[in-house]
This record gives sequence, C-alpha cells and structure tokens, in this order.
Amino acid sequence: MIKLGIIGTGWISDQFIEACAKTGMYQLTTVYSRTLQKAEEFGKKYLADGEYFDDLEKFFAEGSFDTVYIASPNSLHFAQSVMAINAGKNVIVEKPACANLKEENQLLDLLSKRNDVYYFEAARHVHEKNFEIVKQEVAKLDHFQGATLTYQKYSSRYDAFLEGKDPNVFSPRFAGGALQDLGIYLVYCAVSWFGMPDDAKYFPVKLRNGIDGSGIAVLKYGNENVVLKVGKTSNSYLPGEIYGLKETLLLCGNAADLNQVFLVDAKGSKKLLSNTPDENPMFAEALDFARILEEDSLEGKMTEQAWLDLSAKVNQVMELLKKSADITYD
Repeated sequence: MIKLGIIGTGWISDQFIEACAKTGMYQLTTVYSRTLQKAEEFGKKYLADGEYFDDLEKFFAEGSFDTVYIASPNSLHFAQSVMAINAGKNVIVEKPACANLKEENQLLDLLSKRNDVYYFEAARHVHEKNFEIVKQEVAKLDHFQGATLTYQKYSSRYDAFLEGKDPNVFSPRFAGGALQDLGIYLVYCAVSWFGMPDDAKYFPVKLRNGIDGSGIAVLKYGNENVVLKVGKTSNSYLPGEIYGLKETLLLCGNAADLNQVFLVDAKGSKKLLSNTPDENPMFAEALDFARILEEDSLEGKMTEQAWLDLSAKVNQVMELLKKSADITYD
C-alpha cells in the first residue's frame, strides 16, 4: 500500500484522492496546507486519524508517507519537488512540473543522482486509453496535413479576477495563465502524437496584469500547421481535428478530455474508435503510478524515464511558446 501525503487542498486534490481510492493501492496519511485548519478540513473528509502540517519542512521530515502528491500553485511545484526528492519521497506533481527550462534541467540533474525515488508529472490525459488510440491512428494516416486542437474553458476564478482580485491561476507571481494551465495539455498531445515541431509561436490575449487569458499557438511540422486554441476566459465546444489526405480524426470533448474519437472518411461516414472514459479522469494516471511504485522494477524505471523524456520535450516547446509571446513570471 502506497502511503500518500498531499500538498494542496483544492478540488483537484479531492479528485486525485478519489481516483487513488478507486485503485485500492493508496492510503492517504498526511496533509499539508498553509494553515492547519485547511489541512484538517481537507483530511477529515477521508481520514479518521490523519497527520496535519502547516510547516513544509516538518511535513517532509515527520510525515509518515512515502509518496507526495503536489497540487500547489504552479510556481511552487519545482521547489516543493526538490524538497520531496531530497527527503527521499516519491513525487507526483501536477503539470506544469516546472515554470521554465532552468528548473527542468536542475530537476533532471537532481533525479540523475537519486535513483531511489520516482518522479511523475501528472499529465493525466497521457495515461488514458483514448489518448493512446489517437496516437496509433495518427500513425496510420495516409498523409498528415496538420491539426486543430482546442481546450478553452471559463475558469471558476475568472469572476474574482474581473472583480480586481488576483487569483493564483491568473497571477504572474504563481506562473498562471492559459498556456501554463490548459495549453500544456495540448502541447503534450502534439508532441506525443506528431513529434517535436520545427518551430512554435504563441499569440496570446493578455489581461490587465500581463497574464495570458487566452491565445492561439501554431506549431510547424514541415509545411503543415498544428493549431492549439486555449483559453480560460470563455468556453469553446469545438472538437479537435487531425487531418489526413481523405480521412479526418475527430476528437469530441476536447483534446484533454477525449470523450469520443471518430475516424471520418471522405464521404463523411464516422467510425467510432474510442472507449468510454472513466468517470474520474485521474484514475488512469493514479493506477499507472501505483503499479510502477508497487513493482519497483527496472521496467518501471524505464517507463518513468520515458515519461521524463516526454515532459522535457513538452517543456522545451512551452519555453519556445512563452518566449515568442514575451511571457515572463514574477
């Protein structure tokens, strides 16, 4: 049984705990929040007798867990991951794991010296069956002619931003914004399905504090374009499309929530390719991580490294996009 500690008490932590419970392979033991009250309020939903901390150093030194799930604001992921690794804890960290390439390189260097821990960036959609189905179908296309992928969802925190407040997801101080929060899902899709682009540019719509509320990214693959449409200030219901010569892959839902995947032929006839996704979109990743942690095998280490390599490539593309749009964080 994997003993789990958690940093962060938002809705995503609830969803992850529920996914962990469904696997039957995790036991939540320890919760950290900036205040003990918040830590206890969160933990008591799941624990009769839990450990609660508002001091991060004590959390890592005294908490009776072997694996930590990090769901704090983006800008804190790197430093908290380093603390966890140095404390000998396995790490599951929400994407984006790092705010820039410098952090990524430092993290990879640290991990190269600590083969006793596992480190996973929680890009949940990569672990779902429908994601792999799309990857396989892209490889079968007679001729790749680009794609359009969309993830545009009105943020529950945007009303607060409009009222003049400074929620973390819209704050440069916490490495927020549409590209970091939602765009990374689409970059994972592009790099996994199509490989590394030749070039990448981002055209953001910036808000009053310089953060990107929405934007369009263009990734170049030879003469073809992959267009990524992201946003946190409005809702989009556009499906994703991947273009072959006479066939099109139609991604219903959005590229991060692949509810249905169809192959559409030249006559417009649809063939359903996808499976019904799990009700909890974090279940697949929670199960994948648990299996590797429990088996603790050479094969598991190789899988971890493959995910790290993918994460590094995604971060390289993210860096290109941010630089092209002059996006920096405080």
